[in-house]
Amino acid sequence: MKLNKEYKEITKDILNNENFMTLKNDIHHGSNRYDHCKRVSYLSYLVAKLLKKNAHDVAISGLLHDFFHGNTNDIEEISYLNHPRESVKNARKYFGITDDEASIIETHMYHYALLKDTFPFINKREKVNAKEYKPKSKEGYIVCLCDLLVSIYETGVFKVRYKACLYLFFAINLMNYYK
Repeated sequence: MKLNKEYKEITKDILNNENFMTLKNDIHHGSNRYDHCKRVSYLSYLVAKLLKKNAHDVAISGLLHDFFHGNTNDIEEISYLNHPRESVKNARKYFGITDDEASIIETHMYHYALLKDTFPFINKREKVNAKEYKPKSKEGYIVCLCDLLVSIYETGVFKVRYKACLYLFFAINLMNYYK
Protein backbone atom coordinates (compact mmCIF):
# COMPACT_ATOMS: atom_id res chain seq x y z
CA MET A 1 0.00 0.00 0.00
CA LYS A 2 1.33 3.37 -1.05
CA LEU A 3 -0.03 5.20 2.03
CA ASN A 4 1.50 2.72 4.48
CA LYS A 5 4.88 3.01 2.79
CA GLU A 6 4.77 6.80 2.80
CA TYR A 7 3.65 6.90 6.45
CA LYS A 8 6.45 4.52 7.50
CA GLU A 9 9.01 6.65 5.66
CA ILE A 10 7.82 9.80 7.46
CA THR A 11 7.78 8.23 10.93
CA LYS A 12 10.59 5.64 10.93
CA ASP A 13 13.21 7.84 12.63
CA ILE A 14 10.87 8.64 15.51
CA LEU A 15 9.47 5.13 15.91
CA ASN A 16 12.97 3.65 16.09
CA ASN A 17 14.36 6.29 18.44
CA GLU A 18 15.32 4.88 21.85
CA ASN A 19 13.98 7.96 23.68
CA PHE A 20 10.61 7.61 21.98
CA MET A 21 10.51 3.84 22.51
CA THR A 22 10.63 4.38 26.28
CA LEU A 23 6.96 5.39 25.98
CA LYS A 24 6.26 1.67 25.80
CA ASN A 25 6.82 1.66 29.57
CA ASP A 26 4.14 4.31 30.30
CA ILE A 27 0.62 2.98 30.84
CA HIS A 28 -1.99 4.95 28.92
CA HIS A 29 -5.69 4.11 28.43
CA GLY A 30 -5.09 0.47 29.32
CA SER A 31 -2.25 0.12 26.82
CA ASN A 32 0.95 2.15 26.56
CA ARG A 33 1.71 5.67 25.38
CA TYR A 34 3.86 4.43 22.45
CA ASP A 35 0.96 2.51 20.87
CA HIS A 36 -1.47 5.35 21.63
CA CYS A 37 0.77 7.85 19.82
CA LYS A 38 1.13 5.51 16.84
CA ARG A 39 -2.66 5.14 16.56
CA VAL A 40 -3.25 8.89 16.79
CA SER A 41 -0.52 9.57 14.27
CA TYR A 42 -1.71 7.06 11.68
CA LEU A 43 -5.39 8.02 11.95
CA SER A 44 -4.44 11.71 11.73
CA TYR A 45 -2.26 10.96 8.70
CA LEU A 46 -5.14 9.18 6.92
CA VAL A 47 -7.60 11.99 7.69
CA ALA A 48 -5.11 14.62 6.50
CA LYS A 49 -4.59 12.69 3.26
CA LEU A 50 -8.35 12.46 2.77
CA LEU A 51 -8.80 16.20 3.38
CA LYS A 52 -5.70 17.12 1.36
CA LYS A 53 -3.96 18.74 4.34
CA ASN A 54 -0.33 18.51 5.46
CA ALA A 55 -0.10 14.79 6.21
CA HIS A 56 3.61 14.96 7.03
CA ASP A 57 3.18 17.49 9.87
CA VAL A 58 0.13 15.63 11.15
CA ALA A 59 1.96 12.28 11.22
CA ILE A 60 4.93 13.77 13.10
CA SER A 61 2.76 15.77 15.51
CA GLY A 62 0.44 12.84 16.12
CA LEU A 63 3.41 10.68 17.10
CA LEU A 64 4.90 13.29 19.42
CA HIS A 65 1.71 14.73 20.94
CA ASP A 66 2.19 12.73 24.18
CA PHE A 67 6.00 12.52 24.16
CA PHE A 68 6.49 12.98 27.91
CA HIS A 69 7.20 10.68 30.80
CA GLY A 70 5.13 10.34 33.93
CA ASN A 71 1.45 10.19 34.72
CA THR A 72 -0.89 13.12 34.05
CA ASN A 73 -2.87 12.22 37.17
CA ASP A 74 0.07 12.19 39.59
CA ILE A 75 2.41 14.90 38.43
CA GLU A 76 1.06 18.44 38.56
CA GLU A 77 3.74 19.75 36.20
CA ILE A 78 2.65 17.17 33.61
CA SER A 79 -1.10 17.54 33.83
CA TYR A 80 -3.76 17.23 31.15
CA LEU A 81 -3.19 20.81 30.09
CA ASN A 82 0.54 21.10 30.79
CA HIS A 83 1.76 17.90 29.15
CA PRO A 84 1.58 19.34 25.60
CA ARG A 85 4.30 21.88 26.53
CA GLU A 86 6.46 19.09 27.97
CA SER A 87 5.85 17.06 24.79
CA VAL A 88 6.90 20.01 22.60
CA LYS A 89 10.03 20.51 24.71
CA ASN A 90 11.01 16.85 24.25
CA ALA A 91 10.08 16.85 20.56
CA ARG A 92 12.26 19.90 19.90
CA LYS A 93 15.14 18.41 21.89
CA TYR A 94 15.17 15.00 20.22
CA PHE A 95 13.65 15.63 16.78
CA GLY A 96 13.96 19.33 15.93
CA ILE A 97 10.29 19.74 15.03
CA THR A 98 9.01 22.75 13.10
CA ASP A 99 6.95 25.58 14.61
CA ASP A 100 3.85 24.26 12.81
CA GLU A 101 4.35 20.80 14.32
CA ALA A 102 4.92 22.37 17.76
CA SER A 103 1.68 24.33 17.43
CA ILE A 104 -0.25 21.16 16.58
CA ILE A 105 1.16 19.39 19.64
CA GLU A 106 0.55 22.37 21.95
CA THR A 107 -3.14 22.54 21.01
CA HIS A 108 -4.02 18.84 20.89
CA MET A 109 -5.89 19.06 24.23
CA TYR A 110 -8.40 21.63 22.95
CA HIS A 111 -11.24 19.16 23.48
CA TYR A 112 -10.32 18.90 27.16
CA ALA A 113 -9.99 22.69 27.51
CA LEU A 114 -13.49 23.10 26.02
CA LEU A 115 -14.84 20.52 28.44
CA LYS A 116 -13.19 22.33 31.38
CA ASP A 117 -14.61 25.67 30.20
CA THR A 118 -18.09 24.15 30.03
CA PHE A 119 -17.83 22.15 33.27
CA PRO A 120 -15.34 23.96 35.55
CA PHE A 121 -15.91 21.51 38.41
CA ILE A 122 -13.88 18.88 36.49
CA ASN A 123 -10.38 18.77 38.01
CA LYS A 124 -10.67 22.05 39.92
CA ARG A 125 -6.88 22.35 40.27
CA GLU A 126 -6.53 23.29 36.61
CA LYS A 127 -7.78 26.67 35.49
CA VAL A 128 -8.28 27.05 31.77
CA ASN A 129 -9.13 29.47 29.04
CA ALA A 130 -10.06 27.31 26.04
CA LYS A 131 -9.03 30.04 23.59
CA GLU A 132 -5.40 29.46 24.57
CA TYR A 133 -5.67 25.84 23.42
CA LYS A 134 -7.57 26.44 20.21
CA PRO A 135 -5.73 24.90 17.22
CA LYS A 136 -4.26 27.41 14.81
CA SER A 137 -4.56 25.18 11.76
CA LYS A 138 -6.78 22.52 10.26
CA GLU A 139 -3.96 20.05 10.93
CA GLY A 140 -4.20 20.98 14.62
CA TYR A 141 -7.92 20.18 14.62
CA ILE A 142 -7.21 16.85 12.91
CA VAL A 143 -4.74 15.69 15.58
CA CYS A 144 -7.00 16.98 18.37
CA LEU A 145 -10.02 15.09 17.01
CA CYS A 146 -8.05 11.92 16.25
CA ASP A 147 -6.54 11.94 19.74
CA LEU A 148 -10.04 12.14 21.20
CA LEU A 149 -11.37 9.35 18.98
CA VAL A 150 -8.42 7.04 19.66
CA SER A 151 -8.69 7.74 23.40
CA ILE A 152 -12.38 6.84 23.39
CA TYR A 153 -11.62 3.66 21.45
CA GLU A 154 -8.74 2.66 23.74
CA THR A 155 -10.66 3.37 26.93
CA GLY A 156 -13.63 1.36 25.66
CA VAL A 157 -11.45 -1.61 24.69
CA PHE A 158 -9.73 -1.45 28.08
CA LYS A 159 -13.05 -1.42 29.93
CA VAL A 160 -14.35 -4.39 27.90
CA ARG A 161 -11.17 -6.38 28.68
CA TYR A 162 -11.37 -5.39 32.34
CA LYS A 163 -15.03 -6.43 32.61
CA ALA A 164 -14.32 -9.71 30.80
CA CYS A 165 -11.54 -10.48 33.30
CA LEU A 166 -13.84 -9.67 36.22
CA TYR A 167 -16.58 -11.95 34.88
CA LEU A 168 -14.06 -14.72 34.26
CA PHE A 169 -12.66 -14.31 37.76
CA PHE A 170 -16.21 -14.41 39.18
CA ALA A 171 -17.06 -17.54 37.15
CA ILE A 172 -13.91 -19.37 38.25
CA ASN A 173 -14.58 -18.52 41.89
CA LEU A 174 -18.20 -19.61 41.53
CA MET A 175 -17.14 -22.94 40.03
CA ASN A 176 -14.60 -23.47 42.81
CA TYR A 177 -17.24 -22.65 45.41
CA TYR A 178 -19.60 -25.36 44.17
CA LYS A 179 -16.91 -28.09 43.87
